[in-house]
Amino acid sequence: MFIPCGRGGGSAAPDFKGFTLLMPAVSVGNVGQLAIDLVISTLDMTKVGYFYTDCLVPMVGNNPYATAEENSVELSINAEVYSLPSKKLVVLQIRSPFIKNKYRPFCETLLSWVKSSKFSRVLLLSSSHAYQRDDEQLLGTPLRYLLTPDLEKAVGGRMKELNWKEMEKVAAYPGINNTDKVLHIPGGGITKLLFTESCSEGIQMAVLLKFCSEGDNIPDAFVLVNYLNEWLQLIKSESKNSTDLSSQWKIPSSWRLLFGNGLPPALF
Repeated sequence: MFIPCGRGGGSAAPDFKGFTLLMPAVSVGNVGQLAIDLVISTLDMTKVGYFYTDCLVPMVGNNPYATAEENSVELSINAEVYSLPSKKLVVLQIRSPFIKNKYRPFCETLLSWVKSSKFSRVLLLSSSHAYQRDDEQLLGTPLRYLLTPDLEKAVGGRMKELNWKEMEKVAAYPGINNTDKVLHIPGGGITKLLFTESCSEGIQMAVLLKFCSEGDNIPDAFVLVNYLNEWLQLIKSESKNSTDLSSQWKIPSSWRLLFGNGLPPALF
């Protein structure tokens, strides 16, 4: 359930009709969440509310996008909503893992909000275990996309222009029956369920994902957000000859603590 930020006793819910909803899956390496951090920080998006749900582990912390001491004490919770009306973009950032057996209730609540808010489309940033790729997926780029049938009609041609690679289906029973193919996204969290439910309900959704492994996933986040930018053009390249915009994304202040404090000098 979406709850708008209260200002002076409460405020009306913002109008998201025709906006694009961008959100992460809580997946391997937290790549989608890190990429969303880069989008919010770089575009200086305004927090407009919270997504209240009992499906996520409760958490509270300081402002992850603090730019000064004054706004560093603002609190953030496990699911918050940011908006940039000039680009008709809304971002839902998720900061904690799902509670066991809560994937389906979360998807139902989310898609209900998507419909009631009249979002034009949903873009999900995700990731999948690199070590579980099949032979075909080992070839070429580690980036993949998925489109629901309703969005395929609108932007399928654009994906071909970008020369993007669609997520392959894999054998349901490898070595036994290789003709039955299924969508398999190991490590993708809610990705498969949310995508299949969107297909069933006629919602325009795209999934952008990267094959990766757990570790320092900051480089993966930059690759994924650049992939998103090829399509949405959220930021423009300062160099005509460069497609790598990594230096133009603004790293949020909270990333300084991504791996905790440094090693104590006393150890050496």
